[in-house]
Amino acid sequence: MLKTMITGSLPRPTWLAPQNQISSVSLRLAVDTLPEGQDDAVRLAVFDQHEAGMDIVTDGEQRRRHYIWGLTEELSGIDFNRMVKKETRGGRYKTRIDVARVTGPICRPRSIFLDALRFLKQHTTQPVKITLPGPMTTADTLADEYYGEPRRLAADLAGVLNDEAHELAENGCDIIQFDEPCFNIYLDAVEEWGISTLEAAAEGVRAKTAVHICYGYGVPQVLAWKTTNTDWHHYHRTLPLLRTSTIDMISIECAASGVDPSVLELARGKDLMVGVIDVGTEDVETPATVAERIRAALPYVAPDKLYPCTDCGMIPRSRTAARGKMKALADGARLVRTELVSKTMAGIPRVGRPKK
Repeated sequence: MLKTMITGSLPRPTWLAPQNQISSVSLRLAVDTLPEGQDDAVRLAVFDQHEAGMDIVTDGEQRRRHYIWGLTEELSGIDFNRMVKKETRGGRYKTRIDVARVTGPICRPRSIFLDALRFLKQHTTQPVKITLPGPMTTADTLADEYYGEPRRLAADLAGVLNDEAHELAENGCDIIQFDEPCFNIYLDAVEEWGISTLEAAAEGVRAKTAVHICYGYGVPQVLAWKTTNTDWHHYHRTLPLLRTSTIDMISIECAASGVDPSVLELARGKDLMVGVIDVGTEDVETPATVAERIRAALPYVAPDKLYPCTDCGMIPRSRTAARGKMKALADGARLVRTELVSKTMAGIPRVGRPKK
């Protein structure tokens, strides 16, 4: 119980990519030395997770220029040569970013993350997770000049994601996570077609399927929005829909937002990755703080369904802070796990839902 993991990304070594660069990333190694450098970066990411005590391991997304581009750069029908500016995420963060153009039907010519999975499994004996951008969020991060509406574009993206997810599962991936921060933005579209499109991406996949829904990376424009936002009820709309979906696991941001942990009750029965690490600051939590955040979730999630996690990816953070936060995550979970085992041995009932 209380198995720990990070959401997905870790900061890259500065010899691979500039620190804090999230979009339009230029990797620093030449083409002929890049694969070796990416392998080394993954080795470091896995080592840091092992040292911290993570129970489930990722490759830290070290091979990707961007968490979405890692997929879309390998698809046909998408043009990265002449990118355009677009305001994504419904304009929430008041920024326009460079996005690739969709110029034809989306196709997946070859495997995309299979070699990365195989390399990861060679360097750990622990369960592994691979992250994929979800179809709605990927569609929002492209300039569509072919399909005419986001729903049609997302449907074809779900098809290629499903092919990729099947291949990963067949080769031993334990958890396949679809990242859908847009599920906290386009709430009507989530209900109309977002959930069904996500289910299409995960259909028939013989691994645990997860969806990550957060309020964005710990970067200045997102942090600025969080300081002024007063409505944190987005999960109240999405979690009931996901509770009846075919997705096995849901990742929810709780540490750095105004989200009340009681909202977790709306997804009771699902495995829940609960964010107990704030990824928007260099300050490292104490294990006691992490433990308190986990305890706050326990009235609404059974311990064997709760996976303490980071709020989002840690790519904007320094490597020192990321290591410290992972260690605090593992140590905090261990504190609560010990408490629960002691209570069970003493015959004391576990924490349950508060009586009204």
